[in-house]
Amino acid sequence: MRQRLIQLTRVVLIALIGLSLAAGSLQARRAEARHPVRSAPVLAPSACGRDRLLPGGAIYRICMPAGTWNGDLVLYAHGYVAYNEPLAIPEDQLRLPDGTYVPDLVNSFGFAFATTSYRTNGLAVAHGVDDLVELEARFTQVHGAPNHVYLTGVSEGGLITVLAVEQRPDVFDGGLAACGPIGDFRGQLDYLGDFRVLFDYFFPGLLPGDPTRIPQSLIDTWDTHYETVVKPVIMNPANAGKMEQLFLTSHAPRDAIDPASVITSTFDALSYNILATNDAIAKLGGQPFDNQARVYSGSDDDDLLNASVQRFGADPAALEEIDAVYQTSGRLSVPLITLHTTLDQQVPYWHESAYRVKVILNDSVALYQSITVDRYGHCAFSGNELLDAFLQLVSMVLDPPAAYPSPRLYLPLVGRGS
Repeated sequence: MRQRLIQLTRVVLIALIGLSLAAGSLQARRAEARHPVRSAPVLAPSACGRDRLLPGGAIYRICMPAGTWNGDLVLYAHGYVAYNEPLAIPEDQLRLPDGTYVPDLVNSFGFAFATTSYRTNGLAVAHGVDDLVELEARFTQVHGAPNHVYLTGVSEGGLITVLAVEQRPDVFDGGLAACGPIGDFRGQLDYLGDFRVLFDYFFPGLLPGDPTRIPQSLIDTWDTHYETVVKPVIMNPANAGKMEQLFLTSHAPRDAIDPASVITSTFDALSYNILATNDAIAKLGGQPFDNQARVYSGSDDDDLLNASVQRFGADPAALEEIDAVYQTSGRLSVPLITLHTTLDQQVPYWHESAYRVKVILNDSVALYQSITVDRYGHCAFSGNELLDAFLQLVSMVLDPPAAYPSPRLYLPLVGRGS
């Protein structure tokens, strides 16, 4: 039994290495270059059924071992896919950098693998949990109930994983959520909105529209616009002072020993604002960004900055939708492991501190482990780090720790870390 669990661990984590590199179209090429993966062994092809539709409209795929299924199921919740791409299972998130097909890798050790497109691209959180529940139900209908269901997810899929584990412990035995906006979804949107308004202050006129209204023409030509209009300006040594102020005021992560990280962080933050804002407003039922009371600091003239920066008020309907659907609770009845790099430029590390506060307030500390990786990058984990995380999850699922009251004495210290 122990050997079989170790095999499962290695399979899932090798898959997660590649998938975390590919998670989210904004980071895939950059992550692949930074974190090469060793060549996988020659694998027998999986017996994958053709893609079909779940009741809610999501596309799903189930891949079974060519030989005997050992009874365990691994579900994968993928990262962000731009709203204007065709609805499909993101194939780039199912391939390791060396070309290895992840379902083949998982199935080669006897484990079942299943994933879904979700029923929508872009902001997919609202129905993501339902899609994964439907996926497990369809798997059970076709192949029988699995012994254990391990849910793994990265980035947006990390948030969906946490919500699924919190809300449906009757379906999922445990979750591994990597680099997800799990602490405060409204705070995540404000982080991206703040970066855009501050960018517009320091570099006026480079981006058409405003942080809450993105012209379709800019969405359609974003890569070209960035390369030809934005990038030459922000890389100009004469603008180094403005870039320094942008990062001090926005608190965007960067790597002190890698100057190129400033460009990476800028591109990523602006890309999410450009490509995701209109879709988010439509799905939330209103505009969620609010900086009316925000006091920015860190510039050469904070008084001028705060008097001049654009101000926006959130629509109440959007905030109500976020509170009802997108915010995690911290209430756990099955194990959850989370991973986060300290300098994640897309989903800041403070999400981990914010989520731990929720866990403490709900006396769920026994079932929760947060693993911190001191590194720059979004989902930039090593194989050993992922291996340790999943092994801990398996151990907690097989031998759940007894609940105990949370040490609220340390709550102010935890909160200060956010």
